[in-house]
Parts: sequence; structure tokens; C-alpha cells
Amino acid sequence: MTVHGRPSFGSNQLPTPTSPTFASLREPSSIHYTDSAEQEWEQLQSSSNPMANFLLKFIIIGESGTGKSCLLHHFLRSQPRQPSPHTIGVEFSSTIISLPSSSSLGSSFCRMKLQIWDTAGQERFRSVTRNYYRGAAGAILVYDITDRASFTSLSSWLADARSLASPDLIVILVGNKVDLEEDLRQVDELEASDWAKQHDCLFLETSSWTGESVSTPFLLLTRSILLSIESGRIDPDRKGSGISYGERALKRVTSWGGGSENGFEIGGSERKKSRSTCC
Repeated sequence: MTVHGRPSFGSNQLPTPTSPTFASLREPSSIHYTDSAEQEWEQLQSSSNPMANFLLKFIIIGESGTGKSCLLHHFLRSQPRQPSPHTIGVEFSSTIISLPSSSSLGSSFCRMKLQIWDTAGQERFRSVTRNYYRGAAGAILVYDITDRASFTSLSSWLADARSLASPDLIVILVGNKVDLEEDLRQVDELEASDWAKQHDCLFLETSSWTGESVSTPFLLLTRSILLSIESGRIDPDRKGSGISYGERALKRVTSWGGGSENGFEIGGSERKKSRSTCC
């Protein structure tokens, strides 16, 4: 696996999930709907998050058929998603990632709750899904390594995200479907890596089918945001940062999980759907 971009640690230092546990997805009776992305985010921010230090908003974007929903599904459930129709509108999921923290926080881990918005890639839904970009702290930009068109359209997706999301948006470029035969590849890894560097994005390749590196985009974004908060580059108190404090938060961050510490825990996932206003 190759990883390029902003973090100060190399690919050989990347933490890997250890003994992940995943809660069952919520039953349909607990799914709630809204026609307003901003209203939805305000509800999430104002809701009680006693188990989390911070609440982060992530978006997953890219062309239809690149495997965005499959990537998220495998990350949350540790198993591949069976073939299913393309996402219509927006689907919403959440999970908690625990990162190593210093003893000064009074706990060995800092818990980060991710609110992840999986957006439809079809052009006819983009006017709706763009509403969900607002205030995102992190973006996972996905293309299919066997589909050149999904790569050439990346600039448009990135421009939309950076114009609508948090000014401090951190983006990771993900080349999906590395499990397919090499002779089907239409986008060279080095070319994609260069594109990511030119556009100030992190980069790696994954397989949402086999599970190769499916957790890494989410872990990298979360870790990068923590480092940015720690350094003062990102202020969670600023409106539109895509970050809010949970009830366990300490508003003065001192030192979180540096050096050689690399333990991660993931758990407590849930999934909801938001209604599209499209017809």
C-alpha cells in the first residue's frame, strides 16, 4: 500500500485497527429523515454524545459505480457488500474511532465520533448531494482504477467539495478495486499519486471487495484532523469547521497519540438514510 500526503507519519507507521467490534446497524424504525442537510447536522451537533470527545463530519464523493458505498460498508461491517443498486440521494452512517491520547487527558484513548455522508455519484443527484458537503471536515474522494473517466472527473468533485465544505477540509484520494486483474487497470498508481500531491490530497489504493486498506482512509482523515487541532491549525469552535465537541471533550488539547503509539479501536457503528428530494 502506498500512502502520500499531509500526515507526518509514513506508511510504515500507519496504525491498523486492533480487535474491532461493530454494533448491529440500527433497525429501520430508528431511521430518521430530513430534507435539510444543515438541519440534520445541527441535530447531530446538539445531540448528546457522552461517549465521544469530538464529532467529525465526513463525506464520501466520486463518480457512480466507483465503490463508495461498498468501501463504507466494508469499513463498518468488516465484510464485503453484496451487489446492490446505486445510492440514491445520500446515506448516513456513524461510528466511533478511539485514538491513543496522552495521560494528561485522563484517559488512554480519545474517542472520535464520525458522521459519514455517502453521496450518490450520478449527475442528476449532484444538486442535492452538494448540500451535504457544507461544513465537512474530511472528504474521501473515490475513483475506480479500471475506469479512466472516474479519474478524469476528479477535479470537478474536488472543486465542489472545497468550495462548499470547511475551509480546512482534508481530502484523501482513494483508488478502488485493486483486486481486479492488473490488465484492467486504466489509471497508473504513480499518476494518481502525482495528482494527489498536486492537489494537496492524501492518497492510497484499496479494495472494497477484499477489504484491503478499507479502514485506512477513515483512520488517516481522523488522525490528520486530530493533529491539526493539536497544532492549532483547526479550531473546533469555529462555525463551519465540521467538528464539534462531545460531552467528553477537553477544549484545551495538549498532546494526543504521538511518536510510536499506533493503537486504534473502532466500534459502535450505526447507519441511517436521508431522503432525497429528487424525483
